[in-house]
Amino acid sequence: MSASDHSTVVTRFAPSPTGYLHIGGARTALFNWLFARHHGGKFLLRIEDTDRARSTKEAIEAILDGMLWLGLDWDGHEYYQSQFWARHAEVAHRLLERGAAYRCYMTQEELAAERETAKAERRPFRINSPWRDAAEPPREGVGSVIRLKAPREGETVIEDQVQGRVTVQNAEIDDFILLRSDGTPTYMLAVVVDDHDMGVTHVIRGDDHLNNAFRQLEIIRAMGWPEPIYAHVPLIHGADGAKLSKRHGAMGVDAYRDELGMLPEAVVNYLLRLGWGHGDDEIISREQATEWFGLDHVGKSPSRFDFKKLENLNGHYIREADDERLAELVAPKLGLSEEQKIQLVSAMPELKPRANTLNQLADGARFLFFQRPLDFDESATALLSPEARQLLRSAHAALGALAEWDMPSLEAAIREVAEGNGVKLGKLAQPLRAALTGRTTSPGIFDVLALLGREESLARIADQMEPNE
Repeated sequence: MSASDHSTVVTRFAPSPTGYLHIGGARTALFNWLFARHHGGKFLLRIEDTDRARSTKEAIEAILDGMLWLGLDWDGHEYYQSQFWARHAEVAHRLLERGAAYRCYMTQEELAAERETAKAERRPFRINSPWRDAAEPPREGVGSVIRLKAPREGETVIEDQVQGRVTVQNAEIDDFILLRSDGTPTYMLAVVVDDHDMGVTHVIRGDDHLNNAFRQLEIIRAMGWPEPIYAHVPLIHGADGAKLSKRHGAMGVDAYRDELGMLPEAVVNYLLRLGWGHGDDEIISREQATEWFGLDHVGKSPSRFDFKKLENLNGHYIREADDERLAELVAPKLGLSEEQKIQLVSAMPELKPRANTLNQLADGARFLFFQRPLDFDESATALLSPEARQLLRSAHAALGALAEWDMPSLEAAIREVAEGNGVKLGKLAQPLRAALTGRTTSPGIFDVLALLGREESLARIADQMEPNE
């Protein structure tokens, strides 16, 4: 189908496989996916592997893996731009025949001289090829490129769905290369041909491509093809307003999963809210996003990436998540056996309210699987004074006498021990936590006792009691 037939919306995500799927790319993919799904259209994935030197198999796998983790499924198989080089070259030659392009034989030295002249005259460098309208035969033994014969007069206007009306004087658009001297297409040509051939109706991408759109439109118009609808989305900035870099969170999507312990639904929800809004809604399900998404609510200003917000949102999704699923995700971080995994599932209701990431969840659960004698950190050791160990003896006796090992009984027994020894609950809870976990932070002390169970709790406390004189 052609791009003029907007009855079927077709969007695409077209990453370069020169690295991981970064967070900005993931948001672009999400916006394209949502727009297509909202309109009951198609969402295509095209790997732009024209840079053969820098494209890697690992990067392609990382992109596909990241997309699938985020739940951004594409229609049909993924396309590879390099498959269509013959078609790209064919279009370049057709532009030649139409007089919309020309063979340029300028050497690198001639181009460098022109660039120097422009610099000396303090004006922008624009290709001014003597071959643009030349009728002379080609030079012997000199390779040629094919350049677009860009219009010199008038202006080009784009009615962008995000940026509004944007105008560029045609004198600003240079005669850029379509086909290199080795016969390979440039990105500028390949992207236009592929979008046309795949019937792409809406080009939704970062606003760093806005300048490219004016050049690409010249190819589209010279070929007499339908023009796609453009939507150039502002880029993501760091919390400090600077361009997003690694220190801000410009990592691969896989790092959010593997290193930071994020859930895909939290990352998708957060990316959705980076530059798009629906009233004051912060928690937005995939179903709601698909129903509500439109380009009219994409902001014109760059969004600011805020790790803390993402983490808090992730905490919300952890609390909503199924306990078995969380245990499956956390178990590899702790190296658990199947039996231990079952124990982790039963502990989840107590553990997940205190965690914002899977890493925090793993850290919170770690004490359950320590082998006795426990390995104590420095601050936990400091809590186990002779007086504290005496308190542990009293607690051990009271807990050992319990008929039922449930929350009300555990709480009553510990409070009674504190009262009987004339200390506040915290004075007992702190060394008790240290004895049970080897740490100074953990879930609530009654939760810890309940999760560890009678036998393990009493054994850990006994290990740290003051011995009889």
